[in-house]
Amino acid sequence: MASILIIDDELVFAKNAAKFLDKSNHNVMTAGTAADGIEAIKASPPDIVVLDYKLPDMDGLAVISQIRELNADIPIIMITGHGSITLAVNAIKAGANDLMTKPIALGDLRERINQLSQRQLESARLKYYEAREQSLGSLNEIVGSSQAILNLKKTISKIAGINTGDNLPPVLIIGETGTGKELIARSCHFCSSRSEKPFIEVNCASIPENLLESELLGHERGAFTDAKERKIGLFEAADGGTLFLDEIGEMPQSLQAKLLRVIEDGRFRRLGSVQERHVNLQIITATNQNLEMRISQGLFRADLYFRLRVLQISAPPLREREGDALLLARHFLDIFSHRYRKTSLKFSDEAERSIVLHSWPGNVRELRNVVEQAVLLADVLNIGPNDLLIHPTSETQNESLLHKSGVKNPEYFGESSLDQMERKLLNNALIETKGNVSKAAVLLGISRDTLRYRMEKHKINSASFAD
Repeated sequence: MASILIIDDELVFAKNAAKFLDKSNHNVMTAGTAADGIEAIKASPPDIVVLDYKLPDMDGLAVISQIRELNADIPIIMITGHGSITLAVNAIKAGANDLMTKPIALGDLRERINQLSQRQLESARLKYYEAREQSLGSLNEIVGSSQAILNLKKTISKIAGINTGDNLPPVLIIGETGTGKELIARSCHFCSSRSEKPFIEVNCASIPENLLESELLGHERGAFTDAKERKIGLFEAADGGTLFLDEIGEMPQSLQAKLLRVIEDGRFRRLGSVQERHVNLQIITATNQNLEMRISQGLFRADLYFRLRVLQISAPPLREREGDALLLARHFLDIFSHRYRKTSLKFSDEAERSIVLHSWPGNVRELRNVVEQAVLLADVLNIGPNDLLIHPTSETQNESLLHKSGVKNPEYFGESSLDQMERKLLNNALIETKGNVSKAAVLLGISRDTLRYRMEKHKINSASFAD
């Protein structure tokens, strides 16, 4: 439904159009003069304006100019009884979005309005997602005050400031699972001079080998059995911007040589094409694997590895980010408590001690999942340690960590009850999923790696739960 203002001195047409559009769930106002129409827009800007060219107090082109001074984005449909190419050109120059010639079929008017309304909606969505992409790539999205994070932000700023024009050096981001490598890649792009250009990401491990080449390079019609139409690949789609290749260690060897050539001179061929294409993009890659070990196993090209690591960023694990765990936990609590409309939630002192003392093997991703689960299941205002699927391990029970994190009363508290509860939760989830670790992890709201870690700690074997 759109709010529509009809400015037309032909009262019969305006009345009939309003009644017809009302039946299509649009909210319609009418004005008989340009002055009344301008006042209506000032009072409550409509979504769309339908404007007659001949008005008793002003011509339509002058009205468009005044509307554009008030609002540059309102779509305007001009209607006239004297259509001509000259008028159409002048109307478009003045800022009209469409021109209709009388007599006007109300069905056609409704169709034009629906089209403009849909474009307006899509434009609003695009602006929202562009703003969201920009915010997600901001350095402010990397939450933390530890020295490790301050050093990371400094490195990102330096890399983002590099501007050599064509053939920017690639960036390799290394780090454990859950350390935020994608967020680092976004920050490298959106803090750079390419921020207005595309940022495209692809997980090399999530696309089958036989499809990944087509996704990256694109293909011509008839290049293979199912290639019924020409397809632009991600190299071309990211032209001028950044292509982020996550899990680069999983890229098939057949593609590694082609990627190396794109990095070296920006050239490639679509599948089924003899024509070379050139792109200007920055390639950012990420991995949680030891690429040097992959090289020794014959699974990764040494020349590609050394080219990728011209600029290298290490994503610090959460256990090395002193004081950040509690900061992040409070940040996620604020996000999820608002998302799930539980805005009065807070951590108890015991829960905060638990967060600080935990080693977080699953890093920020594990912490985020733990907090989200606690918020979803909370039925009291305070989230206690028993509401979190964590407990302090003996090697991390360090009072200095508690003091540096600002936690009150850092006295030691027993963990046997937490152990028992955790073991019970793990067993129940594995019983329900018949030993399927992936499904059990989803059920518990934690990562598969975190579940594996906890199963090993409690010496739990998933095979014993299978049918």
